[in-house]
Amino acid sequence: MATSASSPSVISSNHHQNLHSVFVYGSLLADDVVKALLNRVPQNSPAILDNFKRFSIKGRVYPAILPVENTKVAGRVLLDISDSELDTLDIFEDEEYERSTVDVSLTHTSKKVRSYTYVWVNKNDPNLYGEWNFEEWKRLHKNDFLKMTSGFVEELGGPESKPRVATYESFYQKAQE
Repeated sequence: MATSASSPSVISSNHHQNLHSVFVYGSLLADDVVKALLNRVPQNSPAILDNFKRFSIKGRVYPAILPVENTKVAGRVLLDISDSELDTLDIFEDEEYERSTVDVSLTHTSKKVRSYTYVWVNKNDPNLYGEWNFEEWKRLHKNDFLKMTSGFVEELGGPESKPRVATYESFYQKAQE
């Protein structure tokens, strides 16, 4: 007698959902920002991305990464990201970033994991400088960034939905008035 677990419909439904790994290195290092965006905090692991450098961006509170030989970026890999969650991340990262496939090393095991990450599109951006600091960001910008992210998610898919860059710019413009 076959059990429901072995029925073809149950098995096939489990195979429709692709799961992804995503290396994050900026605002998505904060669990509450991830939870606001994905409605959960996925299992994750500290990781290192070799031959990339993280930069601050003039006029922005979030960082960018670009390929730079003999440098590394510390971050974490979000595991078991669904297709719909990956779509949400793509929309959140907007046109400023392109999703790329990279190999990262898990910090605790040195195991290599193939992951997606978001790389700054403008390779020659004159607004990139220095090193972005997560601890400083948490102290100075996390609360406002979390409010902006929550507002972005509330609008997502609605008739008034704006790209994340527009949401970011209007939020921070209001905050400075």
